[in-house]
Amino acid sequence: MIIGVPKEIKDNEYRVGVVPAGVKALRAEGHRVLVETGAGAGSYISDAEYASAGAEVVNTPDEVYGTAELIVKVKEPRPQEYRFLKGQMVFTFFHLAADKELGEELLRKGTIAIAYETVELQDKSLPILAPMSEVAGRLSVQAGAHYLMKAYGGRGVLLSGVAGVERGDVLILGAGIVGQNATKIAVGLGAEVTVLDTRVEKLRHLEDLFGPSVKTLISNAHNIEERLKRCDLLIGAVHIPGARTPKLITRDMLPLMKKGSVIVDVSVDQGGCIETIVPTTHASPTYEFEGIVHYGVANMPGVVPRTSTFALTNATLPYVLSLARLGLKGAIEADMSLKKGVNIHSGAVTHPAVAVALGKDYRPLP
Repeated sequence: MIIGVPKEIKDNEYRVGVVPAGVKALRAEGHRVLVETGAGAGSYISDAEYASAGAEVVNTPDEVYGTAELIVKVKEPRPQEYRFLKGQMVFTFFHLAADKELGEELLRKGTIAIAYETVELQDKSLPILAPMSEVAGRLSVQAGAHYLMKAYGGRGVLLSGVAGVERGDVLILGAGIVGQNATKIAVGLGAEVTVLDTRVEKLRHLEDLFGPSVKTLISNAHNIEERLKRCDLLIGAVHIPGARTPKLITRDMLPLMKKGSVIVDVSVDQGGCIETIVPTTHASPTYEFEGIVHYGVANMPGVVPRTSTFALTNATLPYVLSLARLGLKGAIEADMSLKKGVNIHSGAVTHPAVAVALGKDYRPLP
């Protein structure tokens, strides 16, 4: 099979879909790998390293998309890339629940869209999303601490506090992988940390990990509103595979928050759990709304590409090898988790939650 690795063009996205070790593994099984020149530069991987591993370094995205049977990316195709789409397989983060325009384009072009974020194991865990959730969860507190500084629009709170002064208050909505990693960093900084979730077992796990350093509460409207009054930093860490994120914080609830407090909504790529959040970029990451700083960067791990690229490709390579070795039909027959990753196939939506989000009929794969 011919595998193509284009250069990412999303704003300040520096990750790459395959690293030289992955190229070497694919070449060892007899596959061709086309890498667009400069694709790895943002992660400090040179064209020479790819060539040494056996890749064919090509000059344009046309050569990658026009030749490859399987495209391996990091982020969803941007409008400038739509013209390259056809009936090939594209394996990447899509987050189609929040991008109807892209969904329509994929359906129209007959693209086979295999989404990293909906590859799901039998235990309901998400093996490809997980490492990026770890990165984003940890970054969320770093970003929040930064924008809490007065010079960057915040209320001037140091999360750790100092002797004789209250610590900053961090509220985390969701106790999944993002929430767990945000908790780890917030506790490490010495903040006052509260985590809300509807799943008691997730909250129990956090208490086992962090003991009295973290407060846990069942997520409901009353508890959310009470904690909003106290928090300096709110982390949105809610995720439902393939579906649009429910709005837990409405616009009417914002006045409960202190002026100059900060919201970081990690779930923005699935629509966000804050009604007033909109996607932003690393070039312009925040905006102020009703006195609250909003951070809505949809590709947070892209700002630490060296770490993120290797964490991501560790998770994706086994699936890439399987697709290249067996083709789509053989790969999804051999691995049900990969079958759940197929969001669009032959002009139909093949994931139930994505179908609901896009307002389309659901057609299961055979």
